[in-house]
Amino acid sequence: MNKEKIIEIIEKSITNQKIKMEYFSYIENCYAKNIPIIFNLDHFQKILGIKKEIILSILFSDKYYREFTIPKRNGKLRKIDSPYPVLLMIQRWILDNILSTIVLNSAATGFIKSKSIKDNAFVHIGKKCLLKMDIKDFFPSISLNRIICIFKNLGYPHKISYYLAKLCCKDNRLPQGAPTSPYISNIIAKRLDIRLKALSKKCNLSYTRYADDIAFSGDYISSKHIKHVYTIITSEGFIPNIEKTRLVIGNGKKIITGLSISNDKLTIPRKKKRELRKNAFYILLNGLEKYSQITKKHDPIFLERLIGKYTFWKFIEPDNEHVIKTLNKLVKYSNKL
Repeated sequence: MNKEKIIEIIEKSITNQKIKMEYFSYIENCYAKNIPIIFNLDHFQKILGIKKEIILSILFSDKYYREFTIPKRNGKLRKIDSPYPVLLMIQRWILDNILSTIVLNSAATGFIKSKSIKDNAFVHIGKKCLLKMDIKDFFPSISLNRIICIFKNLGYPHKISYYLAKLCCKDNRLPQGAPTSPYISNIIAKRLDIRLKALSKKCNLSYTRYADDIAFSGDYISSKHIKHVYTIITSEGFIPNIEKTRLVIGNGKKIITGLSISNDKLTIPRKKKRELRKNAFYILLNGLEKYSQITKKHDPIFLERLIGKYTFWKFIEPDNEHVIKTLNKLVKYSNKL
């Protein structure tokens, strides 16, 4: 329904001039910000095409998530809350139609369509010092009230803001696994990025953030700078993971978001390269079945995983001849099976 038609309906159905002007102001705001108009829960369920009873059930229950764990790089387990299809659809609608209209800070490189860990690491190539920091419990530390503020700042009424925020939460926190969570985290961290970027500029440093991974690089990074960063992170409602703070100076091994920037070039770490080369060589020489027998690893999609890792390696090093040739051989071998 276009704006003129909505205004015409309000003109006919509302007699109170003050309320009518509030509606008109709300409509103009939504059109100006290119976000959908949502008057109430009944209107919202019609937009979504989902029964109101289902939306109410989701709003007041956490049973619409499936919980499981995946291993972290340090061997610990990360809890994932994956939304069931009906909630997944609602969250994707909120992401595509509302959240994605909010412009993020350029220092944010994670969960953004036009950026990747490659962009995050590239900024820090050739720098003498690299400071890596981490935010503790990044997603769960973001509460329902902070998410409500996102929608209120867009101009939505409090009730609508509450509904939208609640649909993006589990246990009134940002869940790891919902499609809305990454973008919401970047919106919440926008002021953090602005402040840390300003601090970096003052200290002649480069700054990027990939989700909870923060990185600074430059010719010199002082302990005073680290303390300033801790203070800013804390004042923005986050907790710095002090145990994960690493300052690498000179020719030390510089790894950022899983990529190596040592020797002034972007690549995957040497240890990972050796592992991939070894696996690819043995499979192409002896076959997948013999590899599985010797290693006693009976992963039904091991070859697909290896092809995926080589594809990623090619993304990072597109001109690497070994990667190009080996990837082609692995794909041909996979097609024969």
